[in-house]
Amino acid sequence: MQALLDAIRHMPHPQEATRIFHGRGGLHPGCEHLSLDAFPPVLLLTSFAELDETSIANIGNALRQRWSQIAANEPLNWVLQIRLVGGQGSTHVMSGSVPDPHVVSEAGTRYAVHVSRGQNHGLFLDMAAGRAWVRRHVEERARQHAGDEFRVLNLFAYTCAFSVVAMQAGATQVINMDMSRGALSIGQHNHRLNDVSKGASFLAHDIFTSWGKITRGGPYALIIVDPPSYQKGSFVATKDYARLLRRLPDLLTPGGHALICLNAPELPASFVHEHMREQAPELEFIERVPNPPVFADRDPERSLKVLVYRRAMVDGAGQPTRASH
Repeated sequence: MQALLDAIRHMPHPQEATRIFHGRGGLHPGCEHLSLDAFPPVLLLTSFAELDETSIANIGNALRQRWSQIAANEPLNWVLQIRLVGGQGSTHVMSGSVPDPHVVSEAGTRYAVHVSRGQNHGLFLDMAAGRAWVRRHVEERARQHAGDEFRVLNLFAYTCAFSVVAMQAGATQVINMDMSRGALSIGQHNHRLNDVSKGASFLAHDIFTSWGKITRGGPYALIIVDPPSYQKGSFVATKDYARLLRRLPDLLTPGGHALICLNAPELPASFVHEHMREQAPELEFIERVPNPPVFADRDPERSLKVLVYRRAMVDGAGQPTRASH
């Protein structure tokens, strides 16, 4: 646990939502079950194993000592969440309180979060680089093709963070699709928080039974695919990724991009590459977006995979052309 205590000792005063300590990456022996996140003004400690009272007290003391140094005039708000196998666990406010509503920022964009209930808090911090990629990509295309439509399809949209940054960057239309009406409701709120509601739509549908509706909304210059790795009744990567990827070529504009995300430690990036070669050979792999440095992992293949593909352009003879790197 010393590595976590050292991270707390050197922790800056968090201004935006970010991870502070990532034991899950396996680079800190003895801390593999621990992570510490900042959702200002709240600190959230997550443990994937039971913690004894002495460990909790030591962590609490370290947080109080550091907080007195970096934010002496502010209350220390920290939450402990225990997550156990099978979805069991508990969440406790250990000090201070949690705002309600609770809004955080990342790169200037505001998001509603809920750290004191549930195991997903409304914003996946490890996807920060993916959101930054979307912002840069849409901004660049908007500059290059000023006045043109830029349609985005955001599948498994959750609370629509990708949609918000795409709209901020200049997308003209984003279709957000997710089976959870509750998550999409938060997504609509996120758009209102950032004054980018115009052009965004929210569909609470099962993707695999909604291809007609999805197709009618296209074609798309960018498709974002960020499914759960395993969610019974919704999506199982090993079974469902292939039938999802085979749809992409018909939905993308020539030269359009797909951001494919895989958050399954047991599946390497080659899992996506192989399925893509089989199901959508028209799409060319462009790059893997590096994860934020704080999420470093001793085995990068076990960490989040964010992969960029591009549908080939066609020349005057209708022949595909390769991307220039």
